Amino acid sequence: MARTLQQPSHRRRNKIPAVLATATALALAGTGLALSAGGASAAVGNLVTNGGFDSGLSGWSCTGTTAAVSTPVHSGTGALSATPGAGDTAECTQTVSVLPNTAYTLNGWVQGQYVYLGARGTGGTDPSTWSAQSAWNQLNTTFTTGANTTSVTLYVHGWYGQPTYYADDIQLIGPGGTASPTPSASPTKSASPSPSASPTKSASPSASASPTKSSSPSPSASTSTPPPVTGLPKHALTGYWQNFDNGATVQRLRDVQSAYDIIAVSFADATTTQGGISFTLDPALATKLGGYSDADFKADIAAKHAAGKKVVLSIGGQNGAISVGNATAATNFANSAYALIQQYGFDGIDVDLENGVDPTYMAQALHTLQSKVGSGFILTMAPETIGMYSTAGAYFQLALNTKDILTVVNTQFYNSGGMNGCDGKVYNQGTIDFITAQVCTHIQGGLRPDQVGIGVPASTKAAGGGYVNSTVVNNALDCLATGNHCGSFVPPAKWPTIRGAMTWSTNWDAANGNDFSTNVGAFAHGMQ
Repeated sequence: MARTLQQPSHRRRNKIPAVLATATALALAGTGLALSAGGASAAVGNLVTNGGFDSGLSGWSCTGTTAAVSTPVHSGTGALSATPGAGDTAECTQTVSVLPNTAYTLNGWVQGQYVYLGARGTGGTDPSTWSAQSAWNQLNTTFTTGANTTSVTLYVHGWYGQPTYYADDIQLIGPGGTASPTPSASPTKSASPSPSASPTKSASPSASASPTKSSSPSPSASTSTPPPVTGLPKHALTGYWQNFDNGATVQRLRDVQSAYDIIAVSFADATTTQGGISFTLDPALATKLGGYSDADFKADIAAKHAAGKKVVLSIGGQNGAISVGNATAATNFANSAYALIQQYGFDGIDVDLENGVDPTYMAQALHTLQSKVGSGFILTMAPETIGMYSTAGAYFQLALNTKDILTVVNTQFYNSGGMNGCDGKVYNQGTIDFITAQVCTHIQGGLRPDQVGIGVPASTKAAGGGYVNSTVVNNALDCLATGNHCGSFVPPAKWPTIRGAMTWSTNWDAANGNDFSTNVGAFAHGMQ
């Protein structure tokens, strides 16, 4: 988020995205052929052994309380029944032989709270999907194997301490490999969480998949997490409140429009201590407002809380120089941020670092902070578009590394120029296609739809380029959630839990007649 305006550089991807490879494989599946690395063809079929559990648990390696049952079933005579424990997700795995550089489709029928289906060791972006429904529902996902991948491990599991879940008719569609896969080993369990705590651990319980240690986390460890309990509406509106005067309408925090569910206070300041942050109300703003004290500000935060709103402290901005690049800085950041949260009553942190981010140590800092604050911790991010262009980018890695505690990423879909969407085509900023095609990239990269929002400027004066009016924002949300009102780009799936929208800023929104908060707010809050 910029205090001043500057358009970042951008680059284009040259590789064909996985979604195109998947589409090709699915088209070939109808003919019984699939492409492999060397251009050879092989028969396409279901590679899962006993995916319907009609032969008990044969072919599967399971942990916890698991069994094959005769009811309820989706089809056939059996289904998996699994009951997670306080320190166990009741996971069943199966290792399957596959071909390198080949697209596969994984699907299965499940019912229960927080049931996950995915694959590990694909050599690319490991897929994972989940649902929480009391009736049978089908989970679907796709992936493309890496150049040296000859086997993958499929998994289905629940969540710590949740009720019994059921799974049936699990299929991996694609050409079989030539190697004999090693039987699935029993998964390693994560440390037992407190039964009363909100789930924050990786849902793929591999001891080596700690999201705070690896700069390139296992996608399966970062994509299988249920939404944290935040008290926010299903579809939320986020706005940045300016702690400075740049020509927009000045506001006290109490003046922020009531449609905003999350208010990001912009910005915290860096201290002389490495990784440390502080916050001071801008004296010039206070003067412009005719006086605005710390006590006034704290009272305004309390009033917003009473109205059901969340207030977070944003770090960074275009001029922010906060750096967390080692363990000491991570500790200093967590301690100083927690002190400010206690002092002012903030609900969490917004990460808006536009001058570089270390995904390992910043993730470590945020996890430490969350452990201090507790389950109500709010974590939002507002990366520039280039930062979420690829999962190889540091910002995208940070989002994945903190997915277990992440509330929403509202990428700045402006000041970007033209960029590739998830379909490999170039779309220009300031259009519905640019927004929806970038959101598609974020979700396909591993974020849950409820963790992805649309970030736009509130007026033409709020950014150097990329402004769209409220109708375009609403149409983009509708396109992503229902498949209606799309532009030329139509997402490959519907994401009805898409989080909502963000704007820079509440001040520029006020200067623009409250168009964003009035119209986008009403639409987002009315979404099913």
